[in-house]
Amino acid sequence: MLTVYSRDVTATEAAGSRNSLRREAGRREFMAQVTVFMALIAIAIDLVLPAFPEVRQAFSMPSDSTRVTWVITVFFLGISVGPWLFGPASDRFGRRPMLFASLGLYILGGLLSALASSWPLLIAARFVWGIGAAGPRTLTNAMVRDRFEGDVMARLMSFIMAVFLIVPIIAPAIGAGLIEIFPWRSVFVAPVVIAILMAVWALRLPETLPIERRRPFTWRAVGEASREVFRNRTTLSFMFANMFTYAILTAYLGASEVIMEDVYERGDLFPVFFGVLGVFFALNSLNNARRVKNVGLYHHLRRSVHFGSVSAIAFVLVSFTNGGKPNFWIFSFALALLIPVAQGLGPLANTAAMTPLPHIAGTASSVITTITTAGGALLGGVANSTFDGTVRSFAAWSTGFFALATLLILRAAREVSPT
Repeated sequence: MLTVYSRDVTATEAAGSRNSLRREAGRREFMAQVTVFMALIAIAIDLVLPAFPEVRQAFSMPSDSTRVTWVITVFFLGISVGPWLFGPASDRFGRRPMLFASLGLYILGGLLSALASSWPLLIAARFVWGIGAAGPRTLTNAMVRDRFEGDVMARLMSFIMAVFLIVPIIAPAIGAGLIEIFPWRSVFVAPVVIAILMAVWALRLPETLPIERRRPFTWRAVGEASREVFRNRTTLSFMFANMFTYAILTAYLGASEVIMEDVYERGDLFPVFFGVLGVFFALNSLNNARRVKNVGLYHHLRRSVHFGSVSAIAFVLVSFTNGGKPNFWIFSFALALLIPVAQGLGPLANTAAMTPLPHIAGTASSVITTITTAGGALLGGVANSTFDGTVRSFAAWSTGFFALATLLILRAAREVSPT
């Protein structure tokens, strides 16, 4: 049986002596830094969305062309590649050097995107940008695991996620405002400015991986660490559960506007609908942090999937009424019960997946991030490809994904913490 400890490793214990500037970064500042670093991905995506019409015009596309979405697609492809570069390298060279390297690549990708004179160059620049964006997410995940574990890590990740979720709510409005005031390429420049400021702030971050815990950066060492991830049943169960909950979220992101516009003909309400559900996401993450503190990670995971299972059944039953076009308000209420629960399980399952592997946190973070992101996005895309003009396919896929996540979480939680 795996024994889980909750501890907060100080900077001195984790990496020896530090200069006085970096020692000043305590837990709260560390949490704030991690939150913004993780938000760099959302900033580089959501600020760009309002500029789609300008991108089409700049590169001579028809006004209804879907080619413009490749600026998002290739960015996600870069995010899927990046963890394999920065995670294993950070197990060898430390978290801070790789964090600065990834920020440099993020800044380079943003500048190249802002200066791109042709469509292929913009796509290539966005791919580079995505690789750079994967670094802060992967490395901060490993840094949190270096310093915390168990219930403490779960509470912090839930709180960080609650703050992080504010970004998708406000970023599109900020992007639209930038376009009104500055040239449309400012949506590429703004994330670069934020990344530069974060690089300066990161000077206060301590190194969380001591030299004695570092591993060789070779194909053999990376392969051995990756195999260890896949041999750990607890990690695998929570990782794939996280993938299925991410699939629900990506399916929702892809289907929400189509459902609002084509099924209910309420496209004008979409920004409000999206924003309100985002608030539910944040509130649920804050509740997760509080509940984990009261009852523990694994007990709260069980409670969450039980509540989510009831919500999923109610959601699919509602969605199949009236020929797959249920009352809008009833559908919205049922959706608001399920989707935030699925999203909230993500940081909890990620914590549980990382817990057994502190000695290879960088590589483990890379594997988990890649499987969760790429697998979830692929499954969400498959779900959205079956859209039939009703909400039935979205509800059926979401319920199926949640059922699989529930089975994996309950099995793994029983093995780790039977009571």
